[in-house]
This record gives sequence, C-alpha cells and structure tokens, in this order.
Amino acid sequence: MIKWLAAAAAALALATSANAQVQAPEVELWRLDCGTLTIKEFNSFFFDTLEAKPGPRDVVNSCYLVRHQDQYLLWDSGLPAALIGKPNESPLLIASMTTTIADQLKQLNLTPADIDVVGISHGHFDHTGQAAAFPGARLVVGKGDFAGAAGESDPFGPWRAAGANVTQATGDVDIFGDGSVVAIHLPGHTPNHLALRVNLASGPVLLSGDLYHSTESRALKGIPPFNTSRADTLAAIDRFERLAKSQNAKVIIQHEPADIAKLPAFPQAAR
Repeated sequence: MIKWLAAAAAALALATSANAQVQAPEVELWRLDCGTLTIKEFNSFFFDTLEAKPGPRDVVNSCYLVRHQDQYLLWDSGLPAALIGKPNESPLLIASMTTTIADQLKQLNLTPADIDVVGISHGHFDHTGQAAAFPGARLVVGKGDFAGAAGESDPFGPWRAAGANVTQATGDVDIFGDGSVVAIHLPGHTPNHLALRVNLASGPVLLSGDLYHSTESRALKGIPPFNTSRADTLAAIDRFERLAKSQNAKVIIQHEPADIAKLPAFPQAAR
C-alpha cells in the first residue's frame, strides 16, 4: 500500500510538472511612453488626507504591451495623440505627448492591426486617449467605466455596436484563458477599476492602474478625493498588497517616474 501511494504520488508529480511545462506560455512585456502629466497641486489632488508634500509634480503616463505567444495585449492607451506638440493646460494639470503608441509599435515591426486585445484599467482620459486607434481588437474594460464613458467624446466608440467584441468586467478577467495575464478587479478609484498581473518567466509583475499614483501614495495609502469609493479603494489596496506579497510580484506604479526603470528600456522587453 505504501509503495502504491509513493508510486501514485510520483506519477502525479511528473504529470503536474509536464502539464505545467506544456501550458507555460511565452510572455513578454514592454513599457510604452503614453505622455506626461504635470499635477499643479499634487498633495490635494491625490491625497484626501493632505499628507504629501505640496506643490507641483510631474508624473509619467505609462502604457504597456504584452506578447502572449502570437497574441498582443495593449494595456491602457494613454493620452490622446492630438496632444503631440500641443500640450493641454487646465486649472489642475498640464498634459503633453511626444509620440503615439502606433509609432512605438513600428519599432517592433507591429501595426495597430496586430493588437488582439486592448485592456483599459479605467475610464479616465489619460488611460483611454488612443483606444479608438485599435478598433479590431477585443476590448477589456470595467463595466461601470465602459458605461460612464459613453457620450460626445466616447473613447470606446468602436465597441458600442451590437455584438461588439467587448468584455465588461465586474470581476477578474483571465485575458488569454491560461492564468498568465489576468486583469485584477480592484474597484474604488472608479466603479470597476482594474490592475494587471503578468506572469513572466522571471516572475510575476503587477501593473497598478491608478490604484496608486506614486511611491508615496502607496506608502501612505493615499486616496484621491475624486475616487468613487474610499472604502472600496482601501479594500482594493489590501487585496493588491496581499497578492503582491503572496506571489513575490514586482509592483509597477504606472504613474511613478522611478518605476520606469523596473522594466528594460523600450524597445527591449522584460521576459
């Protein structure tokens, strides 16, 4: 009986190992430049507790490209391309652009038609600005964010028709169906805000969306006053941090300039 159990355990271990090897997909990750934001009063804009240093601060606007075998996911679509050479200033911020996603894809010998999935962390303008340049892709976006973006300047126009290829998330979304790239449902910043986990061969990476806007906001659990729910944001922070710890994941805050260096400089990819 003991020998049988030992043999069964060994067989199960071998089968599990072989299955894992067969299923492990090739995954690569690139950081794309999707603009810059100058926040005129960083403290009051991002901290409802006013715990940060006052005054202006620049943040980056990062998008990401994921290759999963022969498919490509664009995560967030940055500021509108119309801002190139024409920065837009409001009482709260200055938004500027120097290049488009399409121009950066050219450096990888890709075109917008090669993008299979566009994933959007949430519906704010600095994350949706170039989404419509990829009308042939499947759209993955939070349900509440998709609904809230409808209107005159709808960034999701290509996906409004009946039968459009759009996934309106109200929970986690396994993008490619094998657990390697998963949109994590973390509501609070917006109704159905999403982060992204990318399992690279070198280890998992967690892209924050706008759960955090800086290293400081992560350390202090800073919450912007315009978030849709303070309580949901705190719950999302708790889940995100527990995921990061349990999986020993590399956390990348998408708006944090210092976190650009956590991935290879474009056009090199993380693997």
